[in-house]
Amino acid sequence: MAATSSPTTTSRRRRRGGADSPLAASDGEYLMNISLGTPPFPIVAIADTGSDLIWTQCKPCTNCYKQNAAVFSPNSSSTYKTVPCQSSACDSLQIEVGSYCSSNDGVCQYEASYGDQSHTKGDIAVETLTLGHVAFPKMVIGCGHDNAGTFSPKGSGIVGLGGGSVSLVTQLGPHIGGKFSYCLVPSSAAAEATSTLSFGQSAVVSGNGVATTPLIPDPSQPTFYVVQLEAVSVGSKKIPFHGSTVGETSSGNIIVDSGTTLTLVPTDFFTQLSSAVESQVTGSNKTTDPQGYLC
Repeated sequence: MAATSSPTTTSRRRRRGGADSPLAASDGEYLMNISLGTPPFPIVAIADTGSDLIWTQCKPCTNCYKQNAAVFSPNSSSTYKTVPCQSSACDSLQIEVGSYCSSNDGVCQYEASYGDQSHTKGDIAVETLTLGHVAFPKMVIGCGHDNAGTFSPKGSGIVGLGGGSVSLVTQLGPHIGGKFSYCLVPSSAAAEATSTLSFGQSAVVSGNGVATTPLIPDPSQPTFYVVQLEAVSVGSKKIPFHGSTVGETSSGNIIVDSGTTLTLVPTDFFTQLSSAVESQVTGSNKTTDPQGYLC
């Protein structure tokens, strides 16, 4: 849980543009804490650097997956406002989040899907979002009424941290100087173990043992953060990475995506990597993945 702070500490953090959220490993994903609405309603959602939209399951849930926590009710918030269908905001979101006009109530709606075929559908709205003790008004969010897929009941939505216009990072841009950083605890860590997702000045990471690599923009895919993977070492064998998992317009070759559990590489590179691992492992036979994810 995030530590509480006095009003003096809160105002000091707001002036310097810093905000934090705890991160916890959960079934191959990472969950972060935010609050939505007035009064603030706690939300636990997937921290996803591979998508942009911030959304949570909302009442009424016509087709929602099971979640452990209570579902957000827009009617209980004094700052929740849907985006009108006939508005420039709805028009501008058509490409990025698949917004469209609802013929029933005139509310701008969205429909988004993910690589594992999970999906979310609902209303586009503006709402106050709180990180720690810092409130940010009029944030664009998705209020999901139809959500299904591989979502865990521990979470209630997704916080998009990508580079698109509606991501949390971009919407907080003026307040945090475009800076954020995260540390991910191992998936094998104890259930109560957490790390920190930091925004603004508190996001600067420095000190002994810190290594960095540039995040390279991809003009054709502004959502994604791309890096240049040079090689992977197995024992003393170094396997150069010449393939690419991104578009040809980027000078990077692999996407960093906190919302994707597996590392995905081209087949020829995987063959070399698999052979190198096999040469280092003795006393066991190959087996297939019982869940079918790796077949």
